Amino acid sequence: MDASSPETSVNERDVLIVGAGISGVGAAWHLQHRCPDQSYAILEARDDLGGTWDLFRYPGIRSDSDMYTFGYNFRPWVDGKVFADGPSIRNYVRATASEAGMGRHIHFGRKVARASWDSASARWTLHVDGPGGAEIWRGRFLMLCSGYYRYESGHMPEFEGISDFNGEVIHAQLWPEGKDYAGKRVVIIGSGATAVTLLPAMAEKAAHVTMLQRTPSYIAARPSRDAIADFLRKVLPGRLAYTLSRAKNVGLSMFFFALARAYPDFVKKGVIKQIRKELGEDFDVERHFSPPYNPWDQRFCLAPDGDFFEALKGGKASIITDHIDRFVREGIRLKSGEVLEADIVISATGLSMLVGGGIDISVDGRSFAANETITYRGMMLSGVPNAAMAFGYTNASWTLKVDLTAERVCRLLNHMATKGHDYCVPVPPLGMETLPLLDFSSGYVQRGLPNLPRQGATPPWRTYQNYVQDMLAIRYGRLEDGHLQFRKAGATGEAAPELARAAE
Repeated sequence: MDASSPETSVNERDVLIVGAGISGVGAAWHLQHRCPDQSYAILEARDDLGGTWDLFRYPGIRSDSDMYTFGYNFRPWVDGKVFADGPSIRNYVRATASEAGMGRHIHFGRKVARASWDSASARWTLHVDGPGGAEIWRGRFLMLCSGYYRYESGHMPEFEGISDFNGEVIHAQLWPEGKDYAGKRVVIIGSGATAVTLLPAMAEKAAHVTMLQRTPSYIAARPSRDAIADFLRKVLPGRLAYTLSRAKNVGLSMFFFALARAYPDFVKKGVIKQIRKELGEDFDVERHFSPPYNPWDQRFCLAPDGDFFEALKGGKASIITDHIDRFVREGIRLKSGEVLEADIVISATGLSMLVGGGIDISVDGRSFAANETITYRGMMLSGVPNAAMAFGYTNASWTLKVDLTAERVCRLLNHMATKGHDYCVPVPPLGMETLPLLDFSSGYVQRGLPNLPRQGATPPWRTYQNYVQDMLAIRYGRLEDGHLQFRKAGATGEAAPELARAAE
């Protein structure tokens, strides 16, 4: 949207936002409305906004969180679908940006390569690969809204014999535009939300779709319409109806999560009972839908209107629980000896986690390593000044936490402007006990944990997966809490010791 800048010129803004997905657009909206005096720019590596919802194009792509909580708290979701498809979410993000007049602030085709903080000037300097070459952007505050995974490629296991396969292997994250699979035999490798979405969507056109899973997942059928939300929209003003529907769904999700953690066997039996009701007594539900872990040790997979189960009952799709021995010419040979014949194999094997979009970050000349830092209120990192990252919930909608993070950043910016502070930096107490950032057994999380920040054992360093608790702490908690230190621009090296301390 803007002309390319020569390397010698510097683009100055108060706030620099990396990423024009649902997080970046949401952060920009909060900035415009809560900090109208702050200038900002959104730097987006891709050629369009939408983030995940612009990148992922596989059949059936949709949200696995209800839209009354996945939607922004400031812009009602009025489409009516509880679990919206990817294009609808992309349009929602685009409409939000358009209505707020963000177009002139979004700069496409700009991939941030390096970001360096200088305490002497209290500024971030970003080295950006732009459409016309290298660019330099400088700002007082940095918001990393680039998601939590590598956009270029997803996780792809090493499958023996894959070169022997006569068909086509596609990773769901890199789905080819316009791919024709009509009349094809399709095997989907995986058991997470992507696989559960792909199976019913592809079964409509494919000759047959088989979901090949190593380990079952919890799958629950949910209505595609929210009857209470639909009723409230008829009798109440739109924003009030949305707020009440959102509060209801937040409460229900928190209740169900707490129930699953307190009584996992009870919840597991209930889920399996419901699946048996969907598929009938003759289906081997115990084998294919009884995970070896407790509910919410990984995310639940949702089937709107039971579409996943309908595809299985209709005979257009099937599910196999087994291990892959190797690929062969006609398909996949399993450990059991069975060969799954396929024309197309889709790898729905997960994401590759990545902090900050892989940007090379330094603080006062010291290189930043995410796994040497500790999260502060789930949004800032120890020793990293004037920077926040958008990182949502694992047990609820991503946007719930993103909205709170943006609100807190705006509070910080206004507070520093009022008090005359140049920057703030989270400083953990010496010897504080730390824990892994996420208590989640999903494969992509376990693979990524060694490279992720850690969390503290006590607040405000503890990252809670609880919206109400976070809302009270982030929205209303004290800014000057003794852990977040406020400073004036000073000598180079002032902030770096905190980054070093976190690594000890």
